[in-house]
Amino acid sequence: MPRSKGTPNSPKAIIDEIKTRHANGKSVRELSIEYVKPFKTIKNMITRENNKKRQMTKEVAPRKRRGRKPVVTLQEYKYENKRLKMENELLRDFLYLVGRK
Repeated sequence: MPRSKGTPNSPKAIIDEIKTRHANGKSVRELSIEYVKPFKTIKNMITRENNKKRQMTKEVAPRKRRGRKPVVTLQEYKYENKRLKMENELLRDFLYLVGRK
C-alpha cells in the first residue's frame, strides 16, 4: 500500500492568515511551529502568494527577443584588420623605444 506524499492542500483562509501574520512580523519558523507544518511548506506558501500578488500588479509587457547579430561585411572586416595592424605596429614601436624587446 503506497504512502501518501506531501501535506494535504491548505484552505485559502489559512494561507491568507499565514500571509498576513508574516506581513505583520511573525517569522516563518514561528508560523511553521504554530501551524504544525514544515518550514519549507510555509515558506513556499508565502513565496507563492507574493508572486501571485506581483503578477497581478505588474503590467504584462511583451518580452524582448534577441535577434540575430547584424551581418559583418567584408569592408568592415578589412577596416578592423587595418586598424589592428596599426595598433600592433604602434605597440611594437613603443616597446622598442622603452627598451624592451
